[in-house]
Amino acid sequence: MGDNFHPLDPLASEEFRAVVRVLGREHGVGAGWRYASIELVEPSKAAVAAFDRDGVVPERRALVVCFERASNRTYKADVSLSADAVVSWTHIPDVQANFTIDEWEESDAALRAHPDVIAALARRGITDLSLVFMDTWTYGAVVMPEKYRDRRLGWSDAWVRSQAGANPYAGPVNGFHCLIDMNTMELLEIEDSFTVETPSIMGEYVPRHIPERIRRASVRETLRPLNITQPEGPSFTLDGHLLQWQNWSLRIGFNHREGMTLHQVTYNDGGRVRSVAHRMSFAELFVPYRDHCVDHYRRTAFDIGEWGIGFMTTSLSLGCDCLGEIRYLDAELHNSAGESFTIANAICIHEEDNAVLWKHVDHHDGAEVRRMRRLTISFHVTVANYEYLVYWRLHQDGSIECEVRATGIMVVSHFPAGDGHPHGTLVDERTYAPFHQHFLVARLDMDIDGTENTVYVTETEIVPIGPDNPYGLSLRQKNTPLRTEAEGKQDMNFATQRAWKVVNDNVRTGLGVAPAYKVVPGGAIPSMFAPDSPILARCGAIEHTLWVTPNSPEERWPAGEFVTQSGGGLGLPEWTAADRSIENTDVVLWYVFGIHHIPRPEDWPIMPVDTVNFWLKPVGFFDRNPALDVAPTPSAACHGNGQLPHHH
Repeated sequence: MGDNFHPLDPLASEEFRAVVRVLGREHGVGAGWRYASIELVEPSKAAVAAFDRDGVVPERRALVVCFERASNRTYKADVSLSADAVVSWTHIPDVQANFTIDEWEESDAALRAHPDVIAALARRGITDLSLVFMDTWTYGAVVMPEKYRDRRLGWSDAWVRSQAGANPYAGPVNGFHCLIDMNTMELLEIEDSFTVETPSIMGEYVPRHIPERIRRASVRETLRPLNITQPEGPSFTLDGHLLQWQNWSLRIGFNHREGMTLHQVTYNDGGRVRSVAHRMSFAELFVPYRDHCVDHYRRTAFDIGEWGIGFMTTSLSLGCDCLGEIRYLDAELHNSAGESFTIANAICIHEEDNAVLWKHVDHHDGAEVRRMRRLTISFHVTVANYEYLVYWRLHQDGSIECEVRATGIMVVSHFPAGDGHPHGTLVDERTYAPFHQHFLVARLDMDIDGTENTVYVTETEIVPIGPDNPYGLSLRQKNTPLRTEAEGKQDMNFATQRAWKVVNDNVRTGLGVAPAYKVVPGGAIPSMFAPDSPILARCGAIEHTLWVTPNSPEERWPAGEFVTQSGGGLGLPEWTAADRSIENTDVVLWYVFGIHHIPRPEDWPIMPVDTVNFWLKPVGFFDRNPALDVAPTPSAACHGNGQLPHHH
């Protein structure tokens, strides 16, 4: 272990190799098997505290999900890396592990090489298989063919590029889908249900493939350089996975399923280090396509549960994703053989100027202005056609912002001349993009000045007109503690400006109030499913904007641990049925937000980012504005000559 080792550090490549070695030795896991996931078993809060206080190193353990392809049997293993031993080995019946990137790539190759697929595509006039891409999706139990329910089953879309290097998603092969056994890569069926004459569309976004007439039609003036320089380096420090900046301290983790995770978030308040959160991450990403047509009714993607956004995290060395004085963290993961690989520059850390932090102009004494600087920690995920860009931002006033941007390429379908497209938007000639939704579930293990917290719903009430309020001016604030899991199921209410405070009622600040952080809701969208929808049942978590549960290390996945080919009722609905107490205890908040995507023509052929966010803001956590001590910006940085060049 290096000098900067911490027990929350993600697994390293040699630890992945150790897991494979011990499971091969003890249980014969090797040829004919796949590793779906290998991740750190994070030590308890007590164990982490003991390490931080006394240097007591907890046992280093890994949680493994693997499956034997021939028997289609899934196993969970708990492996002690400290003892080089298997702690537990359990067969989990009637489940399918997450799909792996290897399976996705292998199924594409297997289908494109299959003579029946080649013949079926040739009948449609598609003969150059190097231009074809078969995109395999997982199934939900409710839409699986009965005869294949005991299989690890995938279904595929087919896409064809207009030429080498062109956008495959601009060439849907509508009405053509393959069913494939992902364990054997056996083609089970070809669904060749209908054909559509291909319209003439422009679905290209790479400059060399965009037609000249379009490129010439709109030419904007070249931008002059905008340089972001920090000649003395950044103002944060990164020691291993420990990040410190402007009174903030936190640890950055990473795993296959959640991608980046944030741990031990604290704020140094005048020399007193105060806890804000123990762990923050995304626990599910559910994308139902709201079109029952044959090409789309199976599209109910669980990008975290069925695939893992860690596996789909992309290297930020591939483009200009961050700007300025940047520090990167690599991520170590594994393929389905258990072999480790590195995602270089998986996480970007940099400071950003963000306009004014606070300001007042006194007509006698002039202006006091402080500029806002924020620290941004980000990672980007490519899920086949779509991109999710995740930003956690720390602010100098003690606030935390979580922002997600969606971009990439929409799924489209062609339709016959004269037909309608009632469940999508026309984006090109006889081409529509289906309506769909992106539901994100943030898992927030908040520890406000300690682990025992209570969540309050806060609402603003109109005071009735009466003798004491003759003009109807007065408002009052109502704060109601949530005491049980049933009460902890909360919905957005714009009319009362509803929000939720995580409060530590066991301590008092200098003002005599209980310190709190408020979840300021943003991007909250309704599920818009009928209550008896079997699709909704697979992800009951989206029925409410917020859920509050007592913290349990077993309760991590709001739609269930094994989401692939799942039925309904798993995760949050299952746990909260017990209606446990959530008062003055170690609580977890599950915040549901996202994008209700009614596509626009302007989203095609590549989508400008759609941005959603929510905030965690201190409310009575500090006695006054904690950013009073931010230094003014040197005037030389603010005032140029203000002159534009003269044109004669």
